[in-house]
Amino acid sequence: MSGGALAALAASSPSLARQLAALERAAASEAPVLVLGEPGTGRSALVRALHAAGPRASGPLIELDPGALPASLFESELFGHRAGAFTGADRAQPGRVARAEGGTLLLDHLEELPLASQPKLLRLLAERRYSPLGGADTPADVRFAAIAGEDLPARVERGAFRADLYWRLEVLTFRLPPLRERRADVLPLADALLADLAERFGRPAALSERAREWLPRHDWPGNLRQLRNLLERELLSSGSGRLDPEPPRAAGETAPRSLEQAEREAILAALAWSRGRQGRAAELLGISRKGLWEKRRRLGIP
Repeated sequence: MSGGALAALAASSPSLARQLAALERAAASEAPVLVLGEPGTGRSALVRALHAAGPRASGPLIELDPGALPASLFESELFGHRAGAFTGADRAQPGRVARAEGGTLLLDHLEELPLASQPKLLRLLAERRYSPLGGADTPADVRFAAIAGEDLPARVERGAFRADLYWRLEVLTFRLPPLRERRADVLPLADALLADLAERFGRPAALSERAREWLPRHDWPGNLRQLRNLLERELLSSGSGRLDPEPPRAAGETAPRSLEQAEREAILAALAWSRGRQGRAAELLGISRKGLWEKRRRLGIP
């Protein structure tokens, strides 16, 4: 077992470094791991590091996203099926559980797990046994990991997720806060991401001092994913190794209007409101009738 993967992850994230001892104990355990957090916070990277640092590191890490499959196909994909188990099943197909044998099975977006499938997953966790569709009872030699949104406990309370399955999963739970709650992590993470991108593209790069000032102050609603995308875009478009990206705009945010454009729009709106009466329009704008006439001439407003 090697803690190198966890140490590397913690080195780029001071908040994770404070949990390193707990993470190392979790990696050495066979208990299920549940990672909660917003999308893009590095949940998958944490699970991969726990797998790589544990006794099953030489085994596979097999992932399955319930939200990416129709509910009717989920159990077949997870548990597999035997030939003839249903219409169209011409041959046996191993599921993700069988493919994860000796390693780790990761369910991403666990909150999307169909309610009808949750009892069978509970049995897999509790008894380490499952039944492929149309097949016999089979032992499962896998460790289980799951990723979910922070609202998973709330889903349990309103009956959208089984409480007994949740309690079985939350033995080892780690919450990854969004970047806006761990601003001390932003620059170390940016440096680590940039080093990885620079190696991948063969283009050494570093952040400007201006960028290093605003990066920790930004809220990063897209978390690590947004940060990485910004760095990759800047690296590929920059002509030098000194990256000086602009702060991202908020969704729906537009560039401010020019003063001339704002003035033109105000005059047109006043004229429309006053039905073309120059004196009334000037009164609405707070200027003289002559001043309005001069502005209309300058702006080319008939």
